[in-house]
Amino acid sequence: MSWWRTLLNLPPRGEHWSDQRRTKKPGKGRPQNTAPEWWDHPDGPVSPTPRQAQGVAAQYSTPQQAPPPAGGVMAPPRRPSSRPPEPSQPGQRPPERLKQRSSHGAHAAPAPVPVREVYEPGQAPWSTESESSFSTWARRFFRGLVVVVLLLAAISGVRSWISPNRAPETVVSGQSNFPSDEARAIATRYAVSYLNWDEDEPDARPAQIGLDLAAGLDSRAGWNGRGKQTADRAYPGQVTVDSGGVTAVVDVRVEVRPYVKKGKVWTAGAATWERVSVPVARTASRVVASGPPTFVPDVRVPLPDNMPEASAPDDDLTAATLKDAEAFFGAYAESDNKVSAVTAPGSTIRSLNGAVKFGELKDWQVYTGNDDERRATAAVTWDGAGDTTLDQTYTLTLRRTVATDGAQRWQVAAVG
Repeated sequence: MSWWRTLLNLPPRGEHWSDQRRTKKPGKGRPQNTAPEWWDHPDGPVSPTPRQAQGVAAQYSTPQQAPPPAGGVMAPPRRPSSRPPEPSQPGQRPPERLKQRSSHGAHAAPAPVPVREVYEPGQAPWSTESESSFSTWARRFFRGLVVVVLLLAAISGVRSWISPNRAPETVVSGQSNFPSDEARAIATRYAVSYLNWDEDEPDARPAQIGLDLAAGLDSRAGWNGRGKQTADRAYPGQVTVDSGGVTAVVDVRVEVRPYVKKGKVWTAGAATWERVSVPVARTASRVVASGPPTFVPDVRVPLPDNMPEASAPDDDLTAATLKDAEAFFGAYAESDNKVSAVTAPGSTIRSLNGAVKFGELKDWQVYTGNDDERRATAAVTWDGAGDTTLDQTYTLTLRRTVATDGAQRWQVAAVG
């Protein structure tokens, strides 16, 4: 029998579930029993002699015969006949049946011995008991379920060997993080190419746009081929990624300068800033622009309502540190060596290295806090080239230091 038939509890090949018994084939080297089965006798089954009576019955039985020759077949015992046995020799009496002791007493009537039914030739000596419908259904259901699972496993395994699942290279999973830095770089260059055009060189703009636009899309990007405009500077902003993690929108601000043609000469106009929203998509190899940008209004908005409030001003400390603040900004404008001499120990602040000159400290305010660190604000006027001046506001962190002689000072520990 094959292993899978044994696993599924199936009958041997060539048999059915309706078969009640299977005739065993004689083995090699064994003599085949040609004697009739004991139930084929018409007088009924043979009642086995009790083990306790075998010794006594042997005294009254016929003399033992010689054992059969080697290789012969011993005939089965014969059934007792209903007719009284005829003595074969004078003076010989039939064997007596031993009486079994009864638990009800010595004089109790012996229990009747049940008489077996007479089996017809070819009738099986057992009776079949019908199985419940639920058990039959459950057994067939689980066998069928096992067969279906094995077939599905075999079919899916063969299919994976022949044609394994291969995702296209353009399909990207949204589980990983979106490359925001690459998206900003692609969107910035694409926005500059999109806002640059020149009717004297109509092929230059499509060639630049094709560097970042996805393959298969129109590289003209909506331009009619007329006019002239240049885009000089661009600054990317926020990257808004969709829920799938495949596409995103990048906010880019671009400085553009339009030109007006007078005769055969192009005259540059005033430069303006334009804000565009660039759609991008992430592929398996890189980020590409997935369509033309759209203009977005760049309007002024007020400060949020949840701006952190400043602490209460400390007027005494403000007046005590005013001269130190002026010395710090004077050194801050000149060199790193000078600024390191007026800062708190352990802090590192880089200077402006002469880009501007310190004009004046227009406003200085220190706020309340703990005894070791305070927050301060400063309004500084910087002198530029010529008569140009520029006012800026700084936020600083002051730290209390103690000198070797016990003197205490408040010095700048951080800017911003």
